[in-house]
Amino acid sequence: MTAMFLSEHLDVNPLGHLAVDGVDTLALAEEYGTPLYVMSEAAIRENCRLYQRSMERFYGGQGMVAYASKAFCCKAICRLVMEEGLGLDVVSAGELYTARAADFPMEKVVFHGNNKTVEELSLALEYGVGRIVADNLTELRLLDTLAAARGMKASVMLRVKPGIDAHTHSFIRTGQIDSKFGFALETGEALAAVQAVLGANNLQLLGLHCHIGSQIFDIEPFCHAAKVMLEFMGLICRETGAVLPELNLGGGFGIQYIQENDPVPYHRYMEKVSKVVKETCEKLGFPTPFILIEPG
Repeated sequence: MTAMFLSEHLDVNPLGHLAVDGVDTLALAEEYGTPLYVMSEAAIRENCRLYQRSMERFYGGQGMVAYASKAFCCKAICRLVMEEGLGLDVVSAGELYTARAADFPMEKVVFHGNNKTVEELSLALEYGVGRIVADNLTELRLLDTLAAARGMKASVMLRVKPGIDAHTHSFIRTGQIDSKFGFALETGEALAAVQAVLGANNLQLLGLHCHIGSQIFDIEPFCHAAKVMLEFMGLICRETGAVLPELNLGGGFGIQYIQENDPVPYHRYMEKVSKVVKETCEKLGFPTPFILIEPG
């Protein structure tokens, strides 16, 4: 049988077997058994570098790409991401432990999750996690108490619902007002959360976070979300005097699951959103924040 080229890292070899970076997957299955996850290290590193180059080009390096480890988390992946200079997004004690076991720099870890336990928050404080993203007042009060017991300040970001319908499946839309994740803008809930953190003795407010959904192929919802979030940061400055230094725009970038999917190239997303960020900040007279994104 003639070999068939499918992509740079995926093809069908002369035996008719699927191969990843030239390695026969049937041979791998025979050696390791099934089920078996096989990934291309070269492809993952290429994607990491695409994002890194875009961040440097469009934000002058004033930002961080944080790999969303919920996509796949193990020590080898954590080390790979670390070697490529990315940060890491974790959502559980298990992922946090894995990052620690891989010697990942904790200051570059973003800890998400809408139902963190006392043990998880305590672990994050013990490890010195750089950013803890909170989306409810109960967690903020708990974190303030735990940080006080340690005689420290916890660095937090607030997850905000920007009210964006990203036109994905209803199960994976997370940015609209009726989402269970985050503080709503329209109700004043988000501003009240900001004021609560600013008034807490053991919390430091680094910035805001949003995530509008998953498997999104249109750039415009991302642009709209960036504009809404920056305008809210401007409002925070006017109402409280606080200039928040960071904005996390989340992830959700579409990939090609099926032939009909047509994902936007990474650099096009970064270019258009960065333009909105810079124009909005200039209009508001607000300094451009440190930008984070979280591809999975």
